[in-house]
Amino acid sequence: MKITLATKKIITRNSSPLFIAEIGSNHNGSTVLARKLLVKAKSAGADFVKFQSWSTSSIFSKVKYRENFFLNDDYRDRSDTSLKKIVSKYSISEKQLILLNELSKKIGISLISTPFSNKEVDFIVKRLKVPCIKIASMDLNNYPFIDYIARQKKPIILSIGMGTLQEIDKAIRIIENRNNKNIVILHCLSIYPAPLAKINLERIETLKKNYSYPVGFSDHSIGSSVSIAAIAKGATLIEKHFTLDKNMEGWDHKLSADPKEMKNLIQDCKNAKLALGNPRIIRTESKARVNEFRRSIVASRDIKKGEIFALDMLDFKRPGRGLSPGDIEFVIGKKSKRNISYDEIIKKEDF
Repeated sequence: MKITLATKKIITRNSSPLFIAEIGSNHNGSTVLARKLLVKAKSAGADFVKFQSWSTSSIFSKVKYRENFFLNDDYRDRSDTSLKKIVSKYSISEKQLILLNELSKKIGISLISTPFSNKEVDFIVKRLKVPCIKIASMDLNNYPFIDYIARQKKPIILSIGMGTLQEIDKAIRIIENRNNKNIVILHCLSIYPAPLAKINLERIETLKKNYSYPVGFSDHSIGSSVSIAAIAKGATLIEKHFTLDKNMEGWDHKLSADPKEMKNLIQDCKNAKLALGNPRIIRTESKARVNEFRRSIVASRDIKKGEIFALDMLDFKRPGRGLSPGDIEFVIGKKSKRNISYDEIIKKEDF
């Protein structure tokens, strides 16, 4: 399966990996910061920058704002802010995304954004003309929404965190039923940061066996080692949260890669993919190099013409330009045709 995610960016089940710098909400609502992140992501070698298109009305219902509570961030006892204010602060507007999209085209990096409502889907498809649509893990069982996205006929990155195998199957069938088979399945663990023992990279191979689509990995762990391991398991798309400063205020900065870390991660993943090479066991080294390192059959003493070759008359030494040690059975018992000096390489013409 070959999937075009953007101009000149092709992903297959065995292609070189592509990289998404997940900005998410790490722009902290600032266009200036978002622009810096975009430029730095390009410099680090990312193929895509990804934002999240949500608003106070598309992500939470009123009851959530009344409770004023979200995961480990408890706003109920704070007087300086509230969940609704934080959601509003860390959202990004259509106007901002239009400006950022223009910048992305100018510097040569593809911009994508995860939508959280049909309205946001319409905007990123019709106005931004994104090369692909990322479906967040939280929406894996949001089948009406998946169907709406599938009808856009855009390549889809389907994140499967929090999902069961049955939910994954159903989501993929819904997309396929809309005659859309441009899918990348994105393995992830929706815990931030992700505990290593729960990431289960072995699932990448399971997903590759179960489905005919490329499989990627959204890395919510600290560091780059898990992304590199994912490449070794066959991931062809890596997504990593991206920040300029891990100590900034915000939801995801601490678990994100900074520019230097992102650059190193991308290069290390590319190196890992290159080193994986070909599963066929064939000799890679040149014949000349092999000959220099391997051994030949040599005389362990002076041998007179007419003597019968025996094992104690022979030795094995570099270079390997003569008969190899594996040919010893064809030499033993043969008669020498000439006088051979100590340490001389034995040749076929000598017996």
